[in-house]
Amino acid sequence: MTKTPLQEPPNLPLSSLRILIVEDDPLMRLGLKQFLETDDRFAIVGEVADGYSAIEAAGNLTPDLVIMDIGLPQLDGIEATRQIKEKFPNVRILILTSHEEETETIAALSSGADAYCIKGTSLQQLSVAIAAVEDGAVYLAPQIARTAIAHLHSPRPNLSGAQLSAREIEILKLVVEGQSNPEIARLLHLSLSTVKTHVRNIMNKLVADDRVQAAVIALRSGLV
Repeated sequence: MTKTPLQEPPNLPLSSLRILIVEDDPLMRLGLKQFLETDDRFAIVGEVADGYSAIEAAGNLTPDLVIMDIGLPQLDGIEATRQIKEKFPNVRILILTSHEEETETIAALSSGADAYCIKGTSLQQLSVAIAAVEDGAVYLAPQIARTAIAHLHSPRPNLSGAQLSAREIEILKLVVEGQSNPEIARLLHLSLSTVKTHVRNIMNKLVADDRVQAAVIALRSGLV
């Protein structure tokens, strides 16, 4: 059942950056709200705890910026980001998560996230990330920036002989979104061994060493 977003507080300054917080940990949500409310440039228009409520609140509360966790109940933050960006392309999204895996980072950015920050970052650094996103830039946490940039600057592969099947393209899209093999099997109603075989064939055809590299190749080459 979708949770009802909190109502927008009244009398917000018109010049404030309207922020929606999407976080399922109540203590993390409270701490983030208290920090942001110390800066009169920011106005918290709502707080929700799951992905479906985030999409609903993005439409109802018209935020300028959504601060989004990844590990959310019902619908994860990556898919919620994709749907919000699809419906409300002008809304900027800052991922704030404990996930540092490359697949999560690439999936979040490919879903349209404007920034990727790691929980535990200093409040000063979070302010820098918000300012960068507000100016239209993309911000990556220092912990993941070097690896992400290295992947994005890898040579563009020649895929003229890669001949991926329709099913392989379908699975590759889910790999790019950060879905695991069991999750892909569940979503496509396939056996786990069948998914593993498809993923192995995809990596062989793309000449990729791992799933992350396959995802980057797919994004850079326009396969998905």
